[in-house]
Amino acid sequence: MPQAPFAPVNLIPANAENRYEVTSADLPLSCPMPGMSLWNSHPKVYLAIEATGGAKCPYCGAQYVLLD
Repeated sequence: MPQAPFAPVNLIPANAENRYEVTSADLPLSCPMPGMSLWNSHPKVYLAIEATGGAKCPYCGAQYVLLD
C-alpha cells in the first residue's frame, strides 16, 4: 500500500535552548510550551511570569523572558 503524504510538522525542540522569549500571546505560560516536541521532555508545569517578566522552569532550568 502506498503511504499517504503528510505535511512536515515544525515543532520547537523541547529543552533545546536555555532562554526563550515569550509574549502575552503565550500566556498562560507552561514549560514545555505548546508546539514543543514532548516525547523527551518533563511534565507540564505552569510558570508565573506576569509579575516579574521572567521565570525559570524548575524541571529543566529554561529561562523565560516576557517581551511585552
